[in-house]
Amino acid sequence: MRPECTIVAMSQATVADWWEAARPHTWANAFAPVIAGSGVAAFHSGFSWWRALLAAGVAWALIIGVNYANDYSDGVKGTDADRTGPLRLTGSGLAAPAAVKRAAFIAFGVAGVFGIALSLASYWWLILVGIVCILAAWFYTGGSNPYGYRGLGEVAVFTFFGLVAVCGTELTQTGRFSWAGFATAVAVGSVSAAVNLANNLRDIPSDTEAGKITLAVRLGDSGTRTLWLLLTSVPLVVSVLLAFFCTPWALLGLLAVVLLLPASRPITSGAVGPALIPVLGLTGRAMLAWAVLTAGALAFG
Repeated sequence: MRPECTIVAMSQATVADWWEAARPHTWANAFAPVIAGSGVAAFHSGFSWWRALLAAGVAWALIIGVNYANDYSDGVKGTDADRTGPLRLTGSGLAAPAAVKRAAFIAFGVAGVFGIALSLASYWWLILVGIVCILAAWFYTGGSNPYGYRGLGEVAVFTFFGLVAVCGTELTQTGRFSWAGFATAVAVGSVSAAVNLANNLRDIPSDTEAGKITLAVRLGDSGTRTLWLLLTSVPLVVSVLLAFFCTPWALLGLLAVVLLLPASRPITSGAVGPALIPVLGLTGRAMLAWAVLTAGALAFG
């Protein structure tokens, strides 16, 4: 981008553009694990509302940082030149790459502040975990060899927005891990990975052309759709396990199927391109609904 174009780009992006680029439909991936982990903590009589808020602040700022970082990195690499998804600031030329990169690091900084506060209130070594999380967020699409371009994006989402977020939330409130927390983390992580997978399913044609080898590109269209169905079935299985070993009220989590069914229709019908966009929002809402219902069941059941 020429310098004179950069000036124009910086003045073109509106507040609404920046809001859309933060991708609010993905924020369920941040809040669901904290809600679920807090529910497990309440089940063990260790719920702490202010620690839960700090954890939510970390996760929310981190996912906004990830979204801006992806916007910047994909934009400067040219992989956003022909995509069917939501607006990207860098790829569209609405904002200067440097501005988008700065927004990403501001968000990472906010996540760091909340994370340090939470770590000092529980276990100092969690600061090291937070550093790993931020590095993973940046190098998902950043750097010369991003792991998101090597089919590891869903693994990272499962790990950081599933296992780390849920178990970390439980640990900072109760001081321990539990099998219920791990099972809940697997459930949330699986659906969170399914959100990312649906996004990459939609972008298989453009990612293939750009040389971005995501897991969806590796599996192909049919394999990706099968994996999405398997991942979204995990929380339903976990609901049954929690009902058997913790409280029968955990079966309330099965109500998330009300959102999972419409989310699955474009997947099973072979929809492509823009027709897959609603899958992301519906899957995210299903994950959030499952987390709320399961947390409530564990806390009060």
